[in-house]
Amino acid sequence: MPQTLNTSDRSRVLTQAVAEAARRLALKASDLKEIIGTSQPTVSRLMRGHYALPEPGKTWELGAHLVRLYRSLASMVGGDDALARVWLGSANRDFDNRAPLEIIKRIDGLIHVCEYLDAYRARV
Repeated sequence: MPQTLNTSDRSRVLTQAVAEAARRLALKASDLKEIIGTSQPTVSRLMRGHYALPEPGKTWELGAHLVRLYRSLASMVGGDDALARVWLGSANRDFDNRAPLEIIKRIDGLIHVCEYLDAYRARV
């Protein structure tokens, strides 16, 4: 019988995944705070492993979407984090010549970029 994670375990796992995605995408603390909607000190604690995203909550949901974005993007670029960083920071015609990094700092933009990546993967 598979074990289910309790809330604190789920928070720890998602928080670690968010921190890892942020590291791999070379997100600045200021970018991450805007993406998941939290403060700079909280992001600092999160990245050091001294804070866990509370479940349920807005930061939890946004963190889950950031991990979804990273996983989709990593799949699209064959796991090449350097290429993923370039894609994230480059102007894209599909986003009105704005970089996806700027788009994902809004909730609707984060969802839109996730859906864009999912649609791209579905075509390939």
